[in-house]
Amino acid sequence: MAGGLGTRLQGVIGAMPKCMALVAGQPFLFHLFQYLTTQNCQRVILSLGYQHQMVENWLVATDWEFEIEIAIEPEPLDTGGGIAFAIQKARSKNVFVLNGDTMFHVSLVSMLEFHQAHQSSVSLALKQLEHFERYGVVKMDEQDNIVSFEEKKYQQSGIINGGVYLLDKQYFESKKPAEKFSFEKDFLERFVDERKFFGFISDSYFIDIGVPEDYHQAQIDFATS
Repeated sequence: MAGGLGTRLQGVIGAMPKCMALVAGQPFLFHLFQYLTTQNCQRVILSLGYQHQMVENWLVATDWEFEIEIAIEPEPLDTGGGIAFAIQKARSKNVFVLNGDTMFHVSLVSMLEFHQAHQSSVSLALKQLEHFERYGVVKMDEQDNIVSFEEKKYQQSGIINGGVYLLDKQYFESKKPAEKFSFEKDFLERFVDERKFFGFISDSYFIDIGVPEDYHQAQIDFATS
């Protein structure tokens, strides 16, 4: 999902999509693609919108080991609508979805094994954090079922949604409420009571560059990685 405007970052990165924000001298998308290379991905669908030409021009000048297909939203479709639009191009039963402004070094193979073992309709990669207020908390039961999503507020400790998802394509498309909808509010929170969502906890590196503070932290992290 690489079509975001990056409103909270505009004072730092200007009028460019968040995925093209420079981190340690390279667009953030470069670092995401490097991660996907380590995960042996064979095909990537880029969901683009705002300033999509900038991303397309960058792709022409780069070379990656996996096939890249582009889905350009005809108009802003919100997070859920953007996923639904792009997922039409997917060829597999299960589809990973990643945010273009978040890096979470999850083992995608391990997450797929978890997804299949739990016969999950939607699996979410989750991260344990300490002292935060930017993220809502995800609650689970002892069988890894996600039972609720709590509103954002200060937490001393909690498990958050890390922005990596594994969707059963048929299930997701059957629940699509409209052409434009929020993935978080209109899908995850709406259907969590069906008990078909499972949480895959990972202690891997995580950062969301959506705010200036974490964008600046990413410059440090990626320069030394």
